[in-house]
Amino acid sequence: MLLYEADADGWCRDVVRYDSPHADARPPGAAVTLLVIHNISLPAGRFGAPHVSDLFTGRVDYNVYPSFADLRGLKVSSHFLIRRDGRVIQYVAAGARAWHAGKSEFHGRAECNDFSIGVELEGTDFVPFEAAQYTALAGLTVALSRRYPLSDVQGHEHIAPGRKTDPGPLFDWQKYQQTWSVLLNEKAMDESGLVGAYRPLRFPSDI
Repeated sequence: MLLYEADADGWCRDVVRYDSPHADARPPGAAVTLLVIHNISLPAGRFGAPHVSDLFTGRVDYNVYPSFADLRGLKVSSHFLIRRDGRVIQYVAAGARAWHAGKSEFHGRAECNDFSIGVELEGTDFVPFEAAQYTALAGLTVALSRRYPLSDVQGHEHIAPGRKTDPGPLFDWQKYQQTWSVLLNEKAMDESGLVGAYRPLRFPSDI
């Protein structure tokens, strides 16, 4: 059973930590209610390189690939990145505001960075994601929903329609939801006294 634990500061144990400067405090009183799923690869369509972490931590070598010239001055981050093999990297404490959603809106509320946690999956719109990524994503979802009042999970495409397409048509929402449900039930069986710490989540398939 793959599960994580988030501490009071919003850092998860048993993941790699690379602190990003591209983050700040959430607005006072902003409850973390939304989980946003993205995909990313740098250069586009290539996996396993360090360039995503370099982007999120402000250390991109713009001379490595011609396409990286477009990244100059870009200040973005995500709370988490899940590699193709399921390894998890965290860049921003979940209680802080990462700069992942950009111009966005959910249920009539703009600026989704204020109230969301961003998870990037190493991938593209054109390649299926790996089973290990779904397992890791489900484990993170369980851990984060225990620490924060998450109520909804959305793709970047859902909160920025027409501007973003990720995680894309090959992301299997049903598989993600089923994997999350199995892990949640296992956690509840192991720690029956904590069942009340978890709450139902709404996925795009529920809307």
